[in-house]
Formats: sequence, structure tokens, C-alpha cells
Amino acid sequence: QVQLVESGGGLVQAGGSLRLSCVASRRSISSDNMAWFRQALGKEREFVSASSWNGETYYADSVRGRFTISRDNAKNTVYLQMNSLKPEDTAVYYCAARLRVGVPRYERDYDYWGQGTQVTVSS
Repeated sequence: QVQLVESGGGLVQAGGSLRLSCVASRRSISSDNMAWFRQALGKEREFVSASSWNGETYYADSVRGRFTISRDNAKNTVYLQMNSLKPEDTAVYYCAARLRVGVPRYERDYDYWGQGTQVTVSS
């Protein structure tokens, strides 16, 4: 079992930056596939980015070139660096872990979730 705790959200002006962190506990995530999803008010949860256990990274088209996912297995932590933020990036951001092969983009395919952290981008 994996426990995930996100942090780093907040209020930022458009064009600003934030770095989200997701700290895992109870087991090592070094062999897990990790992802970030987000859910805006009134909308479905959507894929943002993922990091495979072997270092491959994936991005939604809406964030590619602005967001960067990284991981520090020694710290059991996954990060999401978000630059050039836009008001449409406003959402609750969730960290997720998949303990199986593959890096899908659907929330149903992930095994563990954090509680989320709010990101609000003002115009």
C-alpha cells in the first residue's frame, strides 16, 4: 500500500510558477509509475503528466512545454514544476501511483491517490 501526500499548491498570478510535491510513504515508489492529474470545478479529472519507473515522461498537450515532472526516488518524492501558469490551469492537482506495467492516462488505471492540492491562477 502507498500513501501519497501532495503539497505546494497555492494562489499565483498568470505567468507565474509553482512546484508541487508528492511524498510517498509505506513503500518505495522506485519501481512504480507515477502521475499527476487535475480536476477543475465542475469538470472531470484529467491527466496532466506521468513519470514511468524507468524515467520516461509523458505530458498532456495542454501543459507540454510548461510543466515538468521529475522524481527523486531517494526521497520517495515526485515533483511537478509548473511554469507560465494560466487561469485555465486552476484545479485541484492529484498525485497517483500505478503499481503495474504501463503508463495510462485514465484515472481508473491508477491504484493509489493523494488528497490533492489546490492551484489557483489569477488573471
